[in-house]
Amino acid sequence: MEENCVNKHGNREAVETTDIIIVGAGVAGAALAYSLGKDGRRVHVIERDMNAPRRIAGENLMPGGYLKLIELGLEDCVDEIDAQRFLGYVLYKDGNGVTVSFPLDKFQSDVAGRSFHNGRFVQKLRDKAASLHNVSLEQGTVTSLIEDNGTVKGVHYKDKTGRLLTARAPLTVVCDGCFSNLRRSLTNPEVDVPSYFVGFRLTDCKLPKENYGAVILADPSPILLYTISSTEVRCMVDIPCRNLPSVSDGEMAHYLRTLVAPKVLPELHTAFMSAIEKDNIRVVPNKIMAAAPNPIPGALLIGDAFNMRHALTGGRMTVALSDVVLVRDLLRPLRDLSDPYAISKYLESFYTLRKKVFRASSDPTMEDMQQAYFGYLGLGGALSNGVSALLSGLCPRPLSLAFHFVAMAIYGVGRLLLPFPSPKRLWNGAKLLWVASSILLPFIWSEGVRQMFFPLTVPAYYRTPPGNKGIKV
Repeated sequence: MEENCVNKHGNREAVETTDIIIVGAGVAGAALAYSLGKDGRRVHVIERDMNAPRRIAGENLMPGGYLKLIELGLEDCVDEIDAQRFLGYVLYKDGNGVTVSFPLDKFQSDVAGRSFHNGRFVQKLRDKAASLHNVSLEQGTVTSLIEDNGTVKGVHYKDKTGRLLTARAPLTVVCDGCFSNLRRSLTNPEVDVPSYFVGFRLTDCKLPKENYGAVILADPSPILLYTISSTEVRCMVDIPCRNLPSVSDGEMAHYLRTLVAPKVLPELHTAFMSAIEKDNIRVVPNKIMAAAPNPIPGALLIGDAFNMRHALTGGRMTVALSDVVLVRDLLRPLRDLSDPYAISKYLESFYTLRKKVFRASSDPTMEDMQQAYFGYLGLGGALSNGVSALLSGLCPRPLSLAFHFVAMAIYGVGRLLLPFPSPKRLWNGAKLLWVASSILLPFIWSEGVRQMFFPLTVPAYYRTPPGNKGIKV
């Protein structure tokens, strides 16, 4: 393979064309670079910072995400980083606990979720990608896309020395994460920030159930706990935007000590208070953004740059890796990427193929929803397994999501009406159905009814590779 050359061009320098440019070398970017490189593509990856990320998100990989790692040949990236097996959650409310185990009986013994330090995992993915001679990883900041007559031809970027460069390729894949500065060119983003996660590390403690995370449905803030190494537990506290205290003046520490600490499990209380005193508190926004693609020939948007869900679900990395598998499989039969319009039309199928109530509230109806969720999981059997299969990424079916959400709402209404359906209870039941509808229906509408429930009716589902009319993907 020819190496990229640098040519002077005015006040910029131009990097000769490769097959595919990838913007971002996080989980999605590094995994995609490796998978496309293994297929023989010449790949140029541009990443803003090649140092190990120091994030308090992206630390939980669901079992469905681990299966995607196996498909990509990247399962060894969770080895030698002190990753911990992750088998489910214990859900706590009002002193009671319900265990939600991932349905792993039909899989080999190594299939499970993993929790780890995000930076260690990302660096392993980058090392795998860099091990291929036809994959080039470069530190640089992409400033804009190169557009010509409505087609993306590559990117403008600054390398680590500050030089202005351009890189050109028939296809540019943008996966630069939730803070993407290129998103607005390729989608119609409506980003909602309903809350913030306040995170810190607990040491010298163990969670009550080994290999299980803990979710405490507490007022005013739900609490998520999971192990990230053999000696550390990550604590994440979900705080609504309107109530976010300041970290710098000590308001956050006071909030955690007085309002959150009393709701923490007794065996973790000492470690919780000690972590607050160490002043290692970090805050990240919980962004939610529906997938609303605005396809432009020559470019593709994937991962958190394209679509985000609340971090409490723990599904972001699983979705990102699923995107990578889809893109790899769609591009595999393509020998020639030089026709951007044909490629863009074909890749529209990606957007069709890729297709939770935890926050505390003073609204009694939201409290009823939480009680319904807690009680529904406590029923066990197929109902509990169905919800855990959705959360674990093992059952990525929109119909299953809708079924269990509706069943949970009906269960909640029935619980409110018993033992006698008085007018007040009927009214509360009606309000619960209204709240449930206000959560589920906008989500379905934003993602697309046909794309979610009737993908076979979407023409993009049947796209065939350009120049390969006899092949159906």
